[in-house]
Order: sequence, then structure tokens, then C-alpha cells
Amino acid sequence: MSAGSARLNLQGAFAAGGDFDAKLRRLLSSDVEFIRLIEDDLVSAGGKRIRPRLAFLAGESLGGVPHNMELALAVELLHSATLLHDDLVDDADTRRGREAAFRKYGNAVSVLSGDYLLSRVLAVLAETGKLELVRLFAEAARLLAEGEVLQFQVAAYRDYSEDNYYRIITGKTAALMTAATEGAAILGDAAGEARRALASFGREYGLAFQMRDDYLDLMGSADVLGKPVGGDVREGKVTLITLWLLAEAPAKVEPLLLRRQVSSADIAVLRSLAEERGVAKRVVKAIEKRVDSAISALKSLPGSPARAALEELALAELQRLQ
Repeated sequence: MSAGSARLNLQGAFAAGGDFDAKLRRLLSSDVEFIRLIEDDLVSAGGKRIRPRLAFLAGESLGGVPHNMELALAVELLHSATLLHDDLVDDADTRRGREAAFRKYGNAVSVLSGDYLLSRVLAVLAETGKLELVRLFAEAARLLAEGEVLQFQVAAYRDYSEDNYYRIITGKTAALMTAATEGAAILGDAAGEARRALASFGREYGLAFQMRDDYLDLMGSADVLGKPVGGDVREGKVTLITLWLLAEAPAKVEPLLLRRQVSSADIAVLRSLAEERGVAKRVVKAIEKRVDSAISALKSLPGSPARAALEELALAELQRLQ
């Protein structure tokens, strides 16, 4: 089987009416109308399904594992729960091109619907019968919550550092992607090198994914992003590119970060500084190193269409920078 045919088969799980969406919809069924409406939005809005895709591919890279669908559902459910909460915390207007749930139904309904999703995560994990997988998800959820809170703490105390930045994105993004890939190893009873390889790939890919997202938030195009650039700066979030800009030109950058209510002209200043001082190129190289680390982690696994597809996912993060 070629890598192309593997991707085609995998895409079938996410196609309209595919197994994944059908099972996700059944899992989220409720006779409470507001919950049903919110969950319908989550399923129909779709998204890239990166996390369940990682789970499926990691399982296939081991030759197939039991309960791979449950793992894929669990990571998507936990991710979706965090989105409901994040939109409220960030005061977001939209999610995946639709009005954010809390805007339509109110804060309480949005938060409690996120809690409902978390209850479904527990139900799906229980079906696998793997206590170790439950522990893995509990740790991912802990890191995720700590990462989100730490981001606000860093902004409040102005405790800007690379250590804090990487701790934040490890919790916010990489931890759940690690759960997707390492979870497949747990389901397949893969130990030692194979488990370490998948865990390392999930972590490094997750870091590259978030670093790319943070880079494009400042240096990307509003047309491509579907939202105005500079959102992180406006919210007081210091990412790797603004952290390095702060070190390069503190007199120009710090006032903008402290003011938060920045204009499009302020964002243009930051973008120009990033280009002029070479900071943008340095961040791209840092992302490239994470992608290389992710791909290198897979070398201990046997060659397969699934492994090739995981490598392509990592390389796609570099393509999105262009």
C-alpha cells in the first residue's frame, strides 16, 4: 500500500458520514437542547481533526491497535472541551467560522457543556479497559490546565522567559498530542523504544505545531488566518517571536506589550522589527529543528505508509510558514 492510499483510507474516517463523525455524534447525543446544539456545532464544524489523525496513524504505525477509534474520540473530545472553555476565557467572537458557543448560549451553558464533553472523555477511556491510558489523559489534562493558567500568570507578573514559553506550549498543545501518539502505544502494549518514539514524536510535533501557530499570529496574513494578525500581542501573550523581539529591542517592544490595546500600526512595527533584526528567520529555524526532531523520533519504527504520513504531517508545519 502506498502512502497516498493510506491517506485516502484515513480520510474516509473523517468524510461526511464517516465512522469517526458518526461515532462522535452518537457519543455526544443528549436530550438537553442547548447541549445538543453546541455539540452539533462542534461535529459539523469539523476542523482539521489533527489529534484524532495522530491517534489513528500512530496505531497504524504499530500495525494496528485495539480501541484506536476510542483513543481518537477521546483526544478530540478533550480538545473540544478546552476550546469551549478557551473561547470564553479569551472572549472570542468565533470558533471555526461560527459564533462562539458562549456568545450564543451564555457563559454558564458553554462551561457546563465543556464539562459534559469531559464526562464523555471518561466514558470513552473506560471502554478501553486501560488504566494506564486513563493516567496518561489525566496527566495531559493537568498539564493543559497548568499551561493555560501559567500563560495568564506570566502576563500578570511579566515573567517572560523561554522556559515559561515552552512550559506553556507543552501544556497547551504538546501534552494532548503526546497523549494521542503515546496512547496508541499503550493500546498496542508497545513498550521501550516504540513507545518512546511515538511519545517523542507527539511532543516534538505538538511544539512545532504551536510554535508555527504563534509565529503566524504575528507574521502571517489575515486572509489566510481568517482573523486579524497580532491577536496574541493584544491579549498580552508573549510568544517566542515577541520574546526574542523583546530581547532585541526592549525600548520599542516592551511599551507595546504592556499597553496591549495595540493598533494595526503597532503590529506593523513589530513585524518590521522581526524582519529587520532577523528574529523571524531565527524562529523559523527553531520550528525547523522541532520538525526534524519529530521526524527523527520515528526512525526506530519500521517503515510504513502510516509512518510516512506522520512525517508528512510534521513537514506540513514548515509548508504553512511559506
